[in-house]
Amino acid sequence: MLLGILALSLLALLCGFVLGYVHSHLDPKEDFVVTQIESLLPQIQCAQCGYPGCRPYAQAIAQGEAEINLCPPGGETTIKALAQLLDQEVKPLDPNLEQKPKSLAVINPNQCIGCTLCIQACPVDAIIGAPRYLHVVIPEECTGCELCIAPCPVDCIEMISLENNRQNIFRGRF
Repeated sequence: MLLGILALSLLALLCGFVLGYVHSHLDPKEDFVVTQIESLLPQIQCAQCGYPGCRPYAQAIAQGEAEINLCPPGGETTIKALAQLLDQEVKPLDPNLEQKPKSLAVINPNQCIGCTLCIQACPVDAIIGAPRYLHVVIPEECTGCELCIAPCPVDCIEMISLENNRQNIFRGRF
């Protein structure tokens, strides 16, 4: 019995050393770089870069599969920060990408049927509501990504430019 306990203890110790070695020597440093890149991105999960969110875009940049100039919401500021982090040359925003003005999703209360499809599509949880009840956009949380528009079956969501309508939006007039 004592021999069995000793053998299991030695096996556990050996496994601990092997796992410790693997963790310290084979731990992918890419995750650290991806996390740094992701922290510089605007975190609006808009998919305008061609990736489904900021993390996948950061992974693509880290792996050399994507350029640093594909984030319209981040604009020049983000491109400069990414270039500095990755020791790359600053590039202008990709001309093939449409740079949209900052906007906000607004739900028409007379048309909303409460289907919750917009809530499910919103990557930042900026839409609140319940099934079969009116949904509302939280203006401070909305990133203007437009991902809520396509799933709406009654087309009751409209994007309003924040540059021209800021005061009217926050007063409830559209």
